[in-house]
This record gives sequence, C-alpha cells and structure tokens, in this order.
Amino acid sequence: MRVEILGSEVAFITRPFVKPLQLSSGTIEVITEAQVNVVVKAGETRAMGRGSIYLSDLWAWPDASFTHDVKDSLLRQHCEHISTNLKRFCGEPAHPLELGLRLHDAFCHGDDPPPLARAMCASPFDAAIHDAAGHALGLSAFKFYEQPHPAPSADRHFGGQEGRACRAIRELFRQPPHSALDAWVIVGAKDDLARDLVPWIKERGYRCFKLKLLARSNAEDVERTVAVYRAAKSAGVPAPRLSADSNEANPDAEHVLDYLGRLRAIDRDAFGSLLYLEQPTGRDIRKHRHDWRAVTKFKPVMLDEGLTSLDLLEEAAAQGWSGLALKTCKGHSFVLAAAAWAHARGMKLSVQDLTNPGFSAIHSALLAAHLPSINGVELNSPQYTPAANASWLPRLQKLIEPRDGTHRIPDAFAIGLGSKL
Repeated sequence: MRVEILGSEVAFITRPFVKPLQLSSGTIEVITEAQVNVVVKAGETRAMGRGSIYLSDLWAWPDASFTHDVKDSLLRQHCEHISTNLKRFCGEPAHPLELGLRLHDAFCHGDDPPPLARAMCASPFDAAIHDAAGHALGLSAFKFYEQPHPAPSADRHFGGQEGRACRAIRELFRQPPHSALDAWVIVGAKDDLARDLVPWIKERGYRCFKLKLLARSNAEDVERTVAVYRAAKSAGVPAPRLSADSNEANPDAEHVLDYLGRLRAIDRDAFGSLLYLEQPTGRDIRKHRHDWRAVTKFKPVMLDEGLTSLDLLEEAAAQGWSGLALKTCKGHSFVLAAAAWAHARGMKLSVQDLTNPGFSAIHSALLAAHLPSINGVELNSPQYTPAANASWLPRLQKLIEPRDGTHRIPDAFAIGLGSKL
C-alpha cells in the first residue's frame, strides 16, 4: 500500500463554549477548530479526506506567560505551516501509518510550542491522510492493517521486523468492532450537581462521569467524589462509573495514594465505582518520575499528556503506569502504534477526548469501537460546543448526542475515518 500526498488546506472556525470548562490550569471559554482537507493518490485514484481538531492551548500549551489569543494565533500559524509543507514532512509515497509517523517525527519536537501542542496541530492532517486513503481504496482506515505492510517509523519500536507494527495493530483491533460505547459526561470542579449533572442522567441516560479534580486538597477531592457518586445514585443510576482527572495537579504518587485511601475509608461504594485516574502528575515523566505500583494495586493510572513520543513507552512501563489514555489529537498513526505497543504488554487503554466535534467525534468513536478500551469513549462536545455538531444532527444523534447514555456507531460501512457518515 503506497499513498502519495498531493496537497492540503486548512481553515479555522471559532467555537464558543456554552459553559466554561474548568481545568486545574485554568478555564476554557472559547476555542478554535482547525478543519483540514488532504488530497492523496493511491494507485491511479485520487481522493480527498478530512480531519479536524480543537486547538486547545490551555491543555496542550499551559504556559501562563502567553495569553490565549497569542497562543491561538501561533497554533493557527503552525497548522498553516504544516499544510504548506505536508508533502515534504511526509516524504515519498508509503503506507498511511508511515506517513503519519513521519509527520509526527518531523514536526512534533521542540519547546516553542511544546511537543503536545505540535502533535495537536499535526493530528488533523494525519486523520485526513487516513480518511483520503480510505476514500481512494474504498476501505475503512482500520482495514489498512490486514497485511504486514512495512512502516519503518513504527517497526523499529516492534523489534525492527518489517511489517511487525501493522501485525501488532491488527492484533490490537476488536473483531468485530463494537457498535455501542458507554458515554461519559464531565463533572467540572465548580459544577452545580443538580443543574449540571442530574439532567444528563434524567434526560440522556448517562451512567459514566468524569470528575475534574483540582488536587489542592485531598479532603476536598474526596468530598467531591463522594458527592458526585451519591448524586448520581440519587438521580437513578444504579451503578455509577467514575474516572478522575486532575490534569497533572497532584504533586506525586503518594498524594494520589492518600486520596484513594481517604476515599475508601469514607465511602467504599464510591471508591469501588472509580474505574481509573488520568495523568495525576506532571506531563514530563522523565522530570516528574514516580513509581506508580503502590497506587495501581488499587486503581489503574493512565498516562495522557506525558506520552508525546513512542520513545517514552519503555519509560512509562518502567514507572508502573497502568496504561494509556489515548486521544486522536496526538495523531491517528501515533495513537495506533502506541496502543499496539501497550496492548502487547498487557497495559490498559482508554479513549479520551479533546471536546471533539463533528467529524473528529466520529473519528474518536470509530477508534474506540476498534480498540479494547476500558471506558467506551469520552465525547464531550455535546456538553460544551453543541452547535459544532449541528450539521450532523439529527442524522447521527445516536452517535453524537445520544439519549440513552450510549454512543451508537451507525451500521453504514465507514470509508476512511468516517467522513462519509
């Protein structure tokens, strides 16, 4: 399979949040969506594919010395730079996995902006390459791994054997992919539970709740966790499922262990409902090195912002991280290679969100349908930017804005990464 990049373009849309999203690093009230088209050639067939992502500077580039407007402008410029130079970054025709990893390796290093922000800018181009290749070949992008095609940028992480990465990815995929995935709603640190949580249970049937914790006080975080659990129970959820995300605000693994110990002592049922924790400590896992084994005896701890290079996978395993919290905003090729590496070593996988709207929500849902994720999929654009989904509704309501707490993948055969849905 040899795919050639012919050209690309990017456009930007400003998306206001209907309610602020509170992170430990600040609050998101408005965001830019980068929408990408890429044209490829596979054999004698040309086709165009699409990709999109939110340029979430507060998440990917939490540097308080720059304003949101400054960072947003710079991120747009980086997307335009990638668009202009995509063919050069990706190189000669190759398997889409190889093209995406070449883009990641060529662009996603450096400190200004940092690697995570660079990967975010590159991710819609990687998605669009896979979508376009699928259109050209008449295949789902998840069918690209039926044969062990060479992908040197990935194969070197799988013992160097040609085609081994494709085989590992094929072995990773669910057969058949899931058609229904648990839906999650975010519970912000300052959300009013009666106003901001209960309607998602009563009106939309949600059973899974992601807590945004501030990690300023374990006593406060435990109190909040118990309150959310009990509110969900009182609203009619017989067995609430929780996850906790402090967005790196915990100082160390001992602080996390203390939170879990306090939670178990105060409410064993709430403790039992907690499925996993996302990236509790600083994202530079070489600088912020912790031993997670004492924590993971009780709950899985998933690496998110700290995974910016495939070269970090060995370090993550050595520190005892339970698995990877995967996001399409790091790049489709990167996510598949990292997930296959982790899965082969018995690590867990979850599929998280960057408030992906529209096509990027479809992409994330298709990814989760094919991976053995422990959480289903997190899609929170219905919560924060519902207007960005308008052109897909009501046709894809069961996928994007479900009313029964379950995202349902349409029966229609997905070509590429789902833009034809």
